[in-house]
Amino acid sequence: MTTLDLRRIGLGAGEELRDEHEVEIAPIELGGQRYVAVPERVPAELTVTRAATGTVLRLCLTAQLHGPCYRCLEDAALDQPVDAREYQAEDPQGDEELESAYVADNRLDLSAWGRDSVVLALPDKILCQPDCAGLCPVCGKNLNREPHGHEGQEIDSRWAGLAELRDSL
Repeated sequence: MTTLDLRRIGLGAGEELRDEHEVEIAPIELGGQRYVAVPERVPAELTVTRAATGTVLRLCLTAQLHGPCYRCLEDAALDQPVDAREYQAEDPQGDEELESAYVADNRLDLSAWGRDSVVLALPDKILCQPDCAGLCPVCGKNLNREPHGHEGQEIDSRWAGLAELRDSL
C-alpha cells in the first residue's frame, strides 16, 4: 500500500507541490475475471494544491492491465490513463462532499485512489483487439484464429416451428 502523510508537505494557501510516486495497483476483479497491473507499481504524478479552505489533490498515471478478453478469453492488455482529482476540506463539518474517501488522519492512500480511478476509467469491455470476433457459439472455437460457419447443420427440433414460420414469411 502506498500512502503519503499530508502533514509533512507543509504548504501555505495558494502553494502547490508536484511529486513523483510509485503507486501500487492491486489486482482488479471484474465480472468474475481477474485483471493485473503490469508492473504492479506504476509511476504516478501527484499534485497537491493548498486552497484557503482545504487541499486539492490530483493524480495522473497510466496502468497497463493484463487479463482475459471479454469476447474470446485470450490474454488482453490495456493501457489505461487516469487523471483523477479529489478535494479534502480543512473542516468538512460532516459534509461527505467535502471529504475525500482516500484521506484518513491526514494520510492519503494513493494505492486505493489509484486502483479505484483505474476501475472507473475502464471501458465496458476489455478486448484483446478492437475487432475481436469472439468464440463460435456452436463449437466454442476462437473465431479470430479460425473463422468459420456452421451452415447446413441440423436444426434443433425444438426450433422447427420457428423455422417453418421464417420460411412462410
